[in-house]
Amino acid sequence: MPDHVDLTSLRARWREALLKARGTGDGPDPDPYAENLLARWSEPHRRYHTRTHLAAVLTHVDTLQGYADDPHLVRLAAWFHDAVYAPDRSENEERSARLAERALPEAGLAPEATAEVARLVRLTVTHDPAGGDRNGEVLCDADLAILAAEPDAYAAYAAAVRAEYAFVPDEAFRAGRADVLRQLLALPRLFRTEYGAAHWESRARENLTTELDLLT
Repeated sequence: MPDHVDLTSLRARWREALLKARGTGDGPDPDPYAENLLARWSEPHRRYHTRTHLAAVLTHVDTLQGYADDPHLVRLAAWFHDAVYAPDRSENEERSARLAERALPEAGLAPEATAEVARLVRLTVTHDPAGGDRNGEVLCDADLAILAAEPDAYAAYAAAVRAEYAFVPDEAFRAGRADVLRQLLALPRLFRTEYGAAHWESRARENLTTELDLLT
């Protein structure tokens, strides 16, 4: 996907989330941390997991913020959830969580808040928050909201995912991707918030079914 985002706006969103999560203006300047994260999200091998995806997830968190116990921590988790991303590695979420555990205390966040951000990042391995995990439900719904995009946007998403896995032969990619789609479709609910269930569930299942049909 083209990565055309307003970097000034993204930097401002990082600063606001970190300062509100810290609860004080005292502490290190947030801006260098934003620059480090934006550089990570701008790596040349990324095709879907780009700054555009980051901005979209943050916007979806804004939509869902009323369902979260602490939306500022959910926003910080959104910044970190794919900060480490290599399509040929299986431990991206764990490495992203560890990055948060290193960076956020240095940036002035309290230990319990840092632990919650890292927990949320690790939750994006399965996108399966426990019942009552309101922060987890919001982050997972925001991350999966692309599944409910309009058909053209969904097709662009699917093409971007394929481009990230260009090193995988076609037959192997189709088989692996089809397995992922079947696993998603087997979930009783893709979206856990009331908003996500009402506005995104049906279209997401249509998109997933259409892609699976095309693959198989």
